[in-house]
Amino acid sequence: MNIILGIISIILCFTTVILIEKIFKKEGLFIWISIATIIANIIVCKTINIFGLTSSLGNIMFASNFLATDILTEKYGANYAKKAINYALASIIIFIAVTQISLLYIPDVTDVAQESMKNLFSLSLRTSIASISLFYISNKLDIYLYSKIKNKYPNKLWLRNNVATIISNCLENYFFAFLAFVGIFDIGTILSIATIGSIIEIAIAILDTPFLYISKKLD
Repeated sequence: MNIILGIISIILCFTTVILIEKIFKKEGLFIWISIATIIANIIVCKTINIFGLTSSLGNIMFASNFLATDILTEKYGANYAKKAINYALASIIIFIAVTQISLLYIPDVTDVAQESMKNLFSLSLRTSIASISLFYISNKLDIYLYSKIKNKYPNKLWLRNNVATIISNCLENYFFAFLAFVGIFDIGTILSIATIGSIIEIAIAILDTPFLYISKKLD
């Protein structure tokens, strides 16, 4: 069931990115990247099992940002893609600040939401800093690599899409795992978490390539 839902989610998510860009142009992708970043940071709390591997539910939404920035870089230029990531960074910082303040309010005796909100929004400062920092760095790296490969191999869309996204995703997974979990888990466990996450995201990155071609065709 999870595999079927994952495939459906990938198709719907990536198709939505294409449609938003078609309807609203680059501004639509700015909005999508900010919204997807916030949604991913909420649903990442849920873990699922795919092919016997444990994964977080946020992978597809996070991956959609790489597709969105690749479309921005390809069709509008790297500066617009960088601007979109800056907007997303501001959005997630505001989201975290607001949710953390909301948890400080003393709930009324009639309240039924506080405990659920704690489960969703309570943060580890170390994990949060690692997550936000690597989100920003990895997406900026993706834009940089995509632009460099495009300049060198302008006719190889599949190459720049896959190489930039896969390198950025894998580096993000490994650096995050070490920054967030050193001292909590042993090195073997940390490497396992990073490797499993990277395998899943490499598969998603490969699957987003046809959608980038579709976006180009719809110009």
